[in-house]
Amino acid sequence: MAGSPEYWNHNTAYHPWLLRIAATHRGDVLDVGCGDGLLAQRLAAVSRSVTGIDSDAAAIERARNRLADQANVTVSHENFHAFDAGARRYDLITFVATLHHMDLRAALSKARDLLTPTGEIAVVGLATNKSVWDWAWAVACVPPARIGSWLHGETRDVGGAVANPREGLGEIRRTVAEVLSGASVRRALYYRYLLRWTNS
Repeated sequence: MAGSPEYWNHNTAYHPWLLRIAATHRGDVLDVGCGDGLLAQRLAAVSRSVTGIDSDAAAIERARNRLADQANVTVSHENFHAFDAGARRYDLITFVATLHHMDLRAALSKARDLLTPTGEIAVVGLATNKSVWDWAWAVACVPPARIGSWLHGETRDVGGAVANPREGLGEIRRTVAEVLSGASVRRALYYRYLLRWTNS
């Protein structure tokens, strides 16, 4: 139902980062893999419009219930590969723990082509551990992740589709550099990385 409860987990921990980016645009946002619509609900307060898509029909039903009273948000059941925006372009495209479900190069290329001339891509992503540094960082993340989960009362299972990441951060950085020249990709807590790129 509208007014569904909010919650905290290792993905929603980065919603404030995404909201700050969205607030610089106050424009049209595409949330790829919107899940139950919590991020879309939050983005609606700082954006002209929010479009959420997800390939999980059950998640979209939950999103529709959550967003029933949000006039500037629309959600639809479709995957990003097949998504057709027509002539519409977006000021911000977000991926939160969804990019690793897709072909990295194809998804980033499509997102780039769906941006306005000053639009941005923002990713809260997952990478697998392949290098010694990957493993060292993952181990270093354990204490703060456990503390954060305890402090915020983490909700682990929100009913979304789960997949293990295939690429390590090194591979991701190489692909990103080829598709989104100048993008920032940095390691973050809670076993995530953050990617940000501005069109120009």
